[in-house]
Amino acid sequence: MSHGGRVAIRGQSEQGSGMVQGGVRWLLRAEGLALLAAAAMAYGATGASWWLFAALFLLPDIAMLGYLAGPRIGALAYNTAHATPLPLAIGLLGWWAAPWLLPYALVWLAHIGFDRAAGYGLKYASAFQDTHLGQVGQRKAG
Repeated sequence: MSHGGRVAIRGQSEQGSGMVQGGVRWLLRAEGLALLAAAAMAYGATGASWWLFAALFLLPDIAMLGYLAGPRIGALAYNTAHATPLPLAIGLLGWWAAPWLLPYALVWLAHIGFDRAAGYGLKYASAFQDTHLGQVGQRKAG
């Protein structure tokens, strides 16, 4: 549901707002945890340094700087850095042609999995806290 290009989220029920809820929300968060675990295990199998893993783990969050240009650009930058197609493509390229790329792709996928497991979803252009997994920082009563 949108009003003037904004996703109608604040002050509304989640039904029809574009945010998942209930069992589907928890399933998507469990999927994020599974992605984190699988990417970390695959990273370990590459033999790459865990120091490199730690150093690069938060790198995708640099995309949040896009919000300095406004919520629309910020959401585009954040979602590009927090969706799986790019790191999967880089991982496949690493697997077949450039093995040095594989650890970087796996760290990136692990970061995405961690964010999803923690409840940080892909962003709507309305505001940073408006995500497909609910509002960031909002606690539900009950």
